[in-house]
Amino acid sequence: MNVAEVSRLATEVLDEVETAVVGKRRALTLLLAGVLAGGHVLLEDYPGLGKTLAARSLATALGLDFARAQFTPDLLPADLTGSFVFDQRNATFEFRRGPIFTGLLLADEINRTPPKTQSALLEAMQEHQVTIEGTTFPLPRPFHVLATANPIEYEGTYPLPEAQLDRFLMRLAFGYPSLTEEWEVLTARMGRRTEDHNLRAVTTPDGVLAMQAAVESVTVEASISQYCVSLAAATRRHAHVLVGASPRGSLALLLCSRAYAVLSHRDYVTPEDVKAVAHPVLDHRLTLKPELWASEITNASVVDDVLGSTSAPSSGRTGAREPGPGLMGPPGAGSDRSAPRGAPPGGASSR
Repeated sequence: MNVAEVSRLATEVLDEVETAVVGKRRALTLLLAGVLAGGHVLLEDYPGLGKTLAARSLATALGLDFARAQFTPDLLPADLTGSFVFDQRNATFEFRRGPIFTGLLLADEINRTPPKTQSALLEAMQEHQVTIEGTTFPLPRPFHVLATANPIEYEGTYPLPEAQLDRFLMRLAFGYPSLTEEWEVLTARMGRRTEDHNLRAVTTPDGVLAMQAAVESVTVEASISQYCVSLAAATRRHAHVLVGASPRGSLALLLCSRAYAVLSHRDYVTPEDVKAVAHPVLDHRLTLKPELWASEITNASVVDDVLGSTSAPSSGRTGAREPGPGLMGPPGAGSDRSAPRGAPPGGASSR
């Protein structure tokens, strides 16, 4: 599969998802870019804005098996990974798989479960396998985690540690829909006369793997990769930052910008691709100094400062094609920022 075919399939996938999700095309594009880059995405937003529907719809359009795990304070690691159960008929222990054995796992309200259960995801997210009682079980490929978190309720929650936040390739926020989009949600529901959404599978798990392999062929010039390194390094030197982005952050910038370039119908990366994914990739990797927590300075404002102060190279190649009209939507649609504690910009909801 070549880049042109991946771009065409990606457009079809986004079109199919938008039959269920009324939202900013840009936010959905970034979500798909995270999957094509082979990573996991954290959706941090208010309740009722279509996070679960977006995850389920994306899984259906990509032809992936979908499983949802509701993270609660009493959820145990074995409830997620599975466990060995004694079979009295055969006098043997039989392994019963948990919901993590799927193509796309929705970890719903991940910050409501204790760290012991949260850590059960770490090996799965990084190694694509789980180890239970000394036995290692590989997970199906592709395997992706889309986790949701509520950014305003902290009573009885367990904030994700920095080590686990760093495992997520991106953090996104959909935000509230516009008045027109919210009206479309209501009219679509009345016209549908059912809560269910009937979506078709645009591709298959093997097709997703082929799309991810095609992304690996995207050309990245040295100046672009150096730009990624410079941005990550600038966060570590910033006066407001206690802990900046690690080398994993600069690598995530490169991987996501490469996938974003494919979604923009190009087989090479430009500085604009890096800037487009900078906020979803870097915002959640920064820790501000404690004395600034009560100020108006946010992770997003630091990334804005870094983008403005770091010199960008010239475009990677001449003759760049403009993004396809059906892929990115109108300028300003959606959001590639995820305001950690404020009202998320942009908008998305469910039909």
